[in-house]
Amino acid sequence: MRHQRVMKKFGRSTEHRKMLMKSLVTNLILAESIKTTLPKAKEARKVADKAVTLAKRGDLAARRLVASRTLDPQAVRKLFDKIAPSMKDRKGGYTRIVKLGTRRGDAAEMCILQWTTAAELSAPAEGEKAEAAKPEKEVK
Repeated sequence: MRHQRVMKKFGRSTEHRKMLMKSLVTNLILAESIKTTLPKAKEARKVADKAVTLAKRGDLAARRLVASRTLDPQAVRKLFDKIAPSMKDRKGGYTRIVKLGTRRGDAAEMCILQWTTAAELSAPAEGEKAEAAKPEKEVK
């Protein structure tokens, strides 16, 4: 029976599994969107949402806890300075999973894990919007 079993094991040792989750969350913070398998994304979503909740607190203890759950100090900085402030009005649901279908080689279900406000995070500033709105003409 699987009473009180919270995390999937993925056929890996404890250290390998923890490092996998740290890597997925770090890459999600830095790239704002990652492509992975559905079970890995569901587990990484739990860790990422908890990291955002900690980052919204904003104190030194929260920063150290997030640093222990990521691999890159730059990811911690970006989470505290850019991502958490954009999610201050949300009470949860910081990430979304978009299913892509199956992978050709082994038929694993693939998905994209991204922040719910990814469009707002990667949007250009107001001055840059005018330049980005004008599409360049193709030369034939």
